[in-house]
Amino acid sequence: MTAVHPRPEEPAPMTTTLPDAPARQIDPPEDRYATELAFLAAYDDGPRPPAWRLTPRAVVTFVIGSGGQPLKLPDGAGVPDGVPRRMTIASKFVGDRALVERCVVTLAGERGLLLVGEPGTAKSMLSELLSAAVCGTSGLVVQGTAGTTEDQLKYGWNYALLLAQGPSRQALVPSPVLTAMSRGAIARVEEVTRCLPEVQDSLVSLLSERRMAVPELAGAADALAHAAPGFNLIATANLRDKGVSEMSAALKRRFNFETVGPIGDIDAEIALVRGQARASVARAGAPFQVDDAVLEALVTAFRDLREGRSAEGWEVERPSTVMSTAEAVSVAGALALAAAYFPGDRDVLGLLPGHLLGVVRKDDPADAARLRGYWDGPVRRRAEQGSATWRTLWDLRTVLEG
Repeated sequence: MTAVHPRPEEPAPMTTTLPDAPARQIDPPEDRYATELAFLAAYDDGPRPPAWRLTPRAVVTFVIGSGGQPLKLPDGAGVPDGVPRRMTIASKFVGDRALVERCVVTLAGERGLLLVGEPGTAKSMLSELLSAAVCGTSGLVVQGTAGTTEDQLKYGWNYALLLAQGPSRQALVPSPVLTAMSRGAIARVEEVTRCLPEVQDSLVSLLSERRMAVPELAGAADALAHAAPGFNLIATANLRDKGVSEMSAALKRRFNFETVGPIGDIDAEIALVRGQARASVARAGAPFQVDDAVLEALVTAFRDLREGRSAEGWEVERPSTVMSTAEAVSVAGALALAAAYFPGDRDVLGLLPGHLLGVVRKDDPADAARLRGYWDGPVRRRAEQGSATWRTLWDLRTVLEG
């Protein structure tokens, strides 16, 4: 399965921001791409599932982009102020369009969607984009942990009002899931398999019966909360996490599973790493000074170690650490910041081995030896074949001895 990942090489999207809004490090997709969403709502007037802001086809276009082609609104279509009549929709993910289409069809059919895959494969970003396009918000989210309680998936209480008035609708504090049910929106549950089984199972009736009982309000008209049209659930789960709770068969049956894998094309991955790292450095107000040769070596090393085999077919011992594209972006950003804040101190390429070492030994100290084995294998062979970049990296092997 080809992964879907954010594509950074598109022009900056038009956004709608309140003039007095405080600065934010990262805007949610419904704010960052507000103009695109408004444009697509007017562009495609085809059939929409109940309560959806966009048609399923427009949701896919929002996620995948318009292929660099400008779209034109039909004559007579009304749009809010500030929305152009022609617009190129930025591609936000690199990967398989069919995967995104299956995700959209799952949500349109009122089935729960579970995105699974290795850490760092942009599962959460995909769920955010889908939620923003379908219901206009990606913020109705529960972060699953071993400490997540059933209340966080259902409801809690304002104890001051509870003591003063007893159980009442006013004293009830809805969870993001219950809020999504009442609004007819998409709720997101991150790392659902990290929740305890009894907490996970509270989702079974929600996904099958589409209602939530509030027994404390027994006898009241609102003791049973029904899901409004449009309600659905997107969950994510990592394949490599340790200590997770196995999902029950009943809960699995209520989800459609979609696997998000690593990026298949190296050029696409290099473009992603370059764009994401450049954006992070720009937020810091620093110039991006990492050349393409360094980025290619960085991404190649990550891919070799991730796949256990080099592009040339040489065997590589895989470290236990997940060598994800997200980690590659982090390293590229760190190299760029080092070059910006400490100009002239050293060659950027010379920093790469130390950063790689920091990545691979996060989980197991023995992974440092695996990285040295990679240096003694593919890095040395490429250096012997005459590559100046890999020759420099081979000469830096002593950095890995620390």
